[in-house]
Amino acid sequence: MSIRQPVVSVLGHVDHGKTRLLDTIRGTSVISREAGAITQHIGATEVPIEHIYKVCGKLIGSKKFNVPGLLFIDTPGHHSFITLRARGGSLADLAVLVIDIREGLKPQTVESIRILKQYKTPFIIAMNKIDTVQGWIPERGRSFVLAEKQQQEHTMEAFNERMYHIISLLASEGIPADRYDRIDDFTKTVALVPVSAKENEGIADLLLMLVGLAQRFLESQLQEEKEGPGKGTILEIKEERGLGQTLDMILYSGVLKKGDTVALGTRGAPIITKVKAILKPKPLDEIRDPRDRFDSVKELHAAAGVKISCQNMDGVISGAPLVVVNGANDPAVAEMKEESSVKIETQEDGVMIKADAIGSLEALAYEAKAASIPIRKYGIGEISRRDIVDVAACGKQLNKVILGFNSELSKDAAAELESQDMKVFTNQVVYRLIEEYQEWLEETKKKQDIDKRSEFSFPAKFKILPNCIFRAAKPAIVGVRVLTGRLRPNQRLIMPDGRSVGKIRSIRSGEEVVKEAIQGQEVAVAIDDITIGRQADVEDVIYIDLLGSVIKEFAKTEITDDERMTLDEVISIKRKEDPFWGM
Repeated sequence: MSIRQPVVSVLGHVDHGKTRLLDTIRGTSVISREAGAITQHIGATEVPIEHIYKVCGKLIGSKKFNVPGLLFIDTPGHHSFITLRARGGSLADLAVLVIDIREGLKPQTVESIRILKQYKTPFIIAMNKIDTVQGWIPERGRSFVLAEKQQQEHTMEAFNERMYHIISLLASEGIPADRYDRIDDFTKTVALVPVSAKENEGIADLLLMLVGLAQRFLESQLQEEKEGPGKGTILEIKEERGLGQTLDMILYSGVLKKGDTVALGTRGAPIITKVKAILKPKPLDEIRDPRDRFDSVKELHAAAGVKISCQNMDGVISGAPLVVVNGANDPAVAEMKEESSVKIETQEDGVMIKADAIGSLEALAYEAKAASIPIRKYGIGEISRRDIVDVAACGKQLNKVILGFNSELSKDAAAELESQDMKVFTNQVVYRLIEEYQEWLEETKKKQDIDKRSEFSFPAKFKILPNCIFRAAKPAIVGVRVLTGRLRPNQRLIMPDGRSVGKIRSIRSGEEVVKEAIQGQEVAVAIDDITIGRQADVEDVIYIDLLGSVIKEFAKTEITDDERMTLDEVISIKRKEDPFWGM
């Protein structure tokens, strides 16, 4: 049975060992050539099944698989993963989430988990750097099941403590996980494979898990996508000496041939062009930084990571699709337009969101919806001056916001922002971006509430307490309990029968004069123009008088359920005398 090799994406927090893990699998040293030892560009490596048999020989014996190998993608970060789309979802058939056993879950780890769940991508966890556990005795090329048996008891205790801590953190993110050799049902529990990329330990276990899961759960899907017109995703656009502009791409389905007519995705309409050359790295070599020269091939079957040259590539963007077509009228071109279009639910009132690519924008919209953040407008690319002007012109202050995921301000936009009363939030971690906005929103609403309450009285009422009449008049000083709302000086008062009974002169809490008293507090209140025993008495409930002209404001203002109930009571009192009061 002929099936294509699955595409495996490697994700994880920076410095947790993604590229070193792949270097160990393929026997390369790409990480040493990366700036700061941090992945700068997306890479792809084909690991043939023969290499996997060689690495995993002691674990599998003579067992054979239908899977022809694994195609690994190494990304600079989780945002690259969501940029690389295929079939309207994730490019990856499987994913490996790398977690440092010492550090556990970090912001990008959590972000990766949420994205994997969003795209419903099956994944396993490589718990890396087990060699850092105190007392660990490493041995190159050894499987974890053998390594475990050769460690001292205190070392395994330290190892298990760290592992169960990670399992606990994963559970808090809704991920049930366990050590891979203790799992009965891989559809319900995520496999956790302990590895040391540095010492080449547990790598055999990891490869075996990936091949086994691909064959068991993805075989029918991989078989269907072996033949047919080629479909791929563009990783990056690069300038190559002797070739000019080229495209690094993943062919994830079908066949691609030299001379084929292809449609390439852009920000607008697809480009229809022809393939001039297909350059394939050798097995275990790296598409972005090969040790050996590429092989020029005439025909390519999925799945593969290759470099291609086309007659026209103007406007092509990273993460865009590539499809073999019969011409501009091929139905696949219309399908590509549909796949490349962004469908995000918008509302009349809401914020603006921007991101660097379609996948990133969809991820931001997904998280915004989950957080009940309404979206008024969206776009791809950097935040422009036009965006700033457009958002600044919004009516409501709380909607004068732009959320940018991997989308920075242009120079003109930054200059314009200085003269506008609005907010721009940017971050490379979606949930952090959402959190920053929500924190700002909460603080802004509190400030607005304070400002509004200082403009006019809000619904409130209090009760005169027994044994707390300190002076009967001029002014009356009484102890009260605030039943709802807030009491402030200069607020006028009414009784339940509608009679006006003076106004609050001052409020004391103990020996201290205070600006306000809130629901539940007991304070001493000085009241002008009232005599206790005549206009009011002990146990009486007294309301804050409200202006009829501001009643409609409360429909647009956040007030508590108790304040809403008190408002209804005041309206009822007032309308006994004036049926149209507050309308």
